[in-house]
Amino acid sequence: MFPTPIERTSRPWQITYQTLLPLALILWLLPLIAVAIFSVKPDSDFANANYWGWPSSFEGFTNYALVFTGSDMPQYLLNSFKITIPTVIGAVGLSCMTGFALGIYKFKANIWLFFMFVAGNFVPFQILMVPVRDLTLQMGLYNTITGLVLFHIAFQTGFCTLFMRNFIRALPFELIEAARVEGVSEWRIFWYVVLPLMKPAIAALSVLIFTFIWNDYFWAVVLTQGVESQPVTAGITSFNAQYRAAYHLMSAGSIVAALPPVAMFFLMQRHFIAGLTLGAVK
Repeated sequence: MFPTPIERTSRPWQITYQTLLPLALILWLLPLIAVAIFSVKPDSDFANANYWGWPSSFEGFTNYALVFTGSDMPQYLLNSFKITIPTVIGAVGLSCMTGFALGIYKFKANIWLFFMFVAGNFVPFQILMVPVRDLTLQMGLYNTITGLVLFHIAFQTGFCTLFMRNFIRALPFELIEAARVEGVSEWRIFWYVVLPLMKPAIAALSVLIFTFIWNDYFWAVVLTQGVESQPVTAGITSFNAQYRAAYHLMSAGSIVAALPPVAMFFLMQRHFIAGLTLGAVK
């Protein structure tokens, strides 16, 4: 049922594992290493087709400074925070309430409501591209941060509800019954009994949703255009228009854009792992 620990396997298999693991790690990190090297190269290296060779000079400070001072990258980063933070708060907040309702209360339509929340996760986004764009145009939300935030909240709430509902159902129901016997209202049960127990799940889900929304490119291109509303994932491509094919600046911008989700993961790492593994063992 569970994989055999590597230390309990045969010696040939251990050697194979120890040999292939570093190779797999290098292959996995190779794109990131390439982007990091590109970000410190001068523009002349790309003009001379020196893509994979050693940089003729290290222009890392100049490239990263130009990303912030010679482009709209600060505005794109600000837009990403304006989109991501409200989406995380909205999606996680709604899913806490819907997960509580679907996980605690037992009524006939419970499973059907739960199915409606989950079913949206199985619809390919590409199918929804045209109708969603038309809807935002009709509502006056096209090319606005508000429209993109509302859209992300609507689509992420389904996955968040699935996560929270399953987490709440694993909590000891005796705590709910004891609170009801004491005459505690349902709202106070949710706020003072269930919600504190959900902190690991909230932390784990917040990291996941933050990463999903921050790295979103498809809907950022479909629903926004221009510096005023586009997030950093879509804004990085503007370097092509401003500086021709400025690979060194695009690489530096990509490294900068990747830092916030990485920083959040390391800051929330303990809570993230606790939230994912809580309930895995009895």
